[in-house]
Amino acid sequence: MDFDLIKDTVTLLEEFNLSNKNASYPSTIDGFKAWVFDQESQKQNYENMTADTNWEGKEHGRSAESAITTLLLHLNRYAKSYSKSAISDSDFSTQEDFIYLINLKAFGAMSKIDLIKKNIHEKPVGILIINRLLKHGWIQQTDSVQDKRIKLINITEKGLKVLENQMGKIRQATKIVSGNLYHSEKMELIRILNKLDQFHHPIYHKNIDSKDLIETVYKDFSFENN
Repeated sequence: MDFDLIKDTVTLLEEFNLSNKNASYPSTIDGFKAWVFDQESQKQNYENMTADTNWEGKEHGRSAESAITTLLLHLNRYAKSYSKSAISDSDFSTQEDFIYLINLKAFGAMSKIDLIKKNIHEKPVGILIINRLLKHGWIQQTDSVQDKRIKLINITEKGLKVLENQMGKIRQATKIVSGNLYHSEKMELIRILNKLDQFHHPIYHKNIDSKDLIETVYKDFSFENN
């Protein structure tokens, strides 16, 4: 008996169960076979599509990595311009103001450091944002029950109200940022961006000195072999 085949089949069934939580396929052998067929079809379509993928400068030897970096920078700037428009008639100073409030609303109270790390900011920048939110009365500090030395940040009723007043435009901005992508493309983009985030997140939290960052990461992940 080929135990590797059994193990691979079980792994595939687990993937089927995880991806079929919305019951898109019946939980039967026929549903499983249909899912496998669709997965292989999508994979084939993706391979055919990526074989023809083009980008600016490719014909002159520009790498895919260079194109990805530039496009991510451009998309970040586009997103910021829409965010700026979304808060133009409000008391928010920057998009970071409402992003901090959204995180507090979604994830609950947390320490200053955890809130700053959640938003991938340097500590001085994060403290400025927190102080600005405190000044407006949109957040408040309370003592941690577990450790009195730690101050927890909570969103206040005033903060919830100012956030809700602006959420209509913020939602419009987020829809514009995702542009003309189909639902399936949005799901694939989320999957890819999550994969990148899961790669970079632990590196970021190692707090490697800037002068050593590239050399350390490049060596640790053997990029020279890619």
